Amino acid sequence: MVSSACLFHLVTGGVLLLAQAPAVPETLSAEKRADIFMARKMYREAIDTYREGPLDSAVIWNKLGIAYHQLQQLDQARKHYERAQKIDPKYAEAINNIGTIHYARKNYRRAVAMYNRALALAPKSASIHSNLGTAHFARKRYKEAFDAYQTALSLDPEVFEHRSAYGTLLQERSVQEKAKFHYYLAKTYAQAGRFDRAIQYLRMALEEGFKEKQKLFEEPEFAKLRETAEFKELLASEPRVL
Repeated sequence: MVSSACLFHLVTGGVLLLAQAPAVPETLSAEKRADIFMARKMYREAIDTYREGPLDSAVIWNKLGIAYHQLQQLDQARKHYERAQKIDPKYAEAINNIGTIHYARKNYRRAVAMYNRALALAPKSASIHSNLGTAHFARKRYKEAFDAYQTALSLDPEVFEHRSAYGTLLQERSVQEKAKFHYYLAKTYAQAGRFDRAIQYLRMALEEGFKEKQKLFEEPEFAKLRETAEFKELLASEPRVL
């Protein structure tokens, strides 16, 4: 019998089809095999497999935390991140991930503190600067958020486009004010001269109900963008609120 963990379920014409997932090579290390399970979003299988590896490794404990985090078991996730940090007090990824636990629980002040601790160890991490910006944004400290986003983008031009759900560091994306959040990303890209992305995020902000349209004509970061045909076309089209 094939384990249910190794099956993908597809429904076609009312018929349930079962297809066996590609096998994970047993010749790989436990960590590598668990990484494959993480990539397949098979988090419980990943947890069991990581535990077959060396449990004196901060990296393994951090990855275990991420697997629990993906299962929304935040207490277990934090426990494993803290174990990773205990093994390696300078492990910035684990400290950042503890910050994401605080963020998920809306303890934004504590999240900011953890992100700043992580940045003291890894000042060139674009993802951590992005997380710091998002925590400031949640506290409605928009200038600090904008500054952090600018730093993140300068370190990694694709920082806001990453979609990986596994690895060693979590990048927070959930926000309550989506329209305003996308407006600030548009502002960040416009300041960097990335007009294509600025237009993309402005459209998203307007479709999500961003109401402070006068700012588009006032903010200095949009000065050069306002001269482009794409900007004029966007405003003329009046994107429909979704």
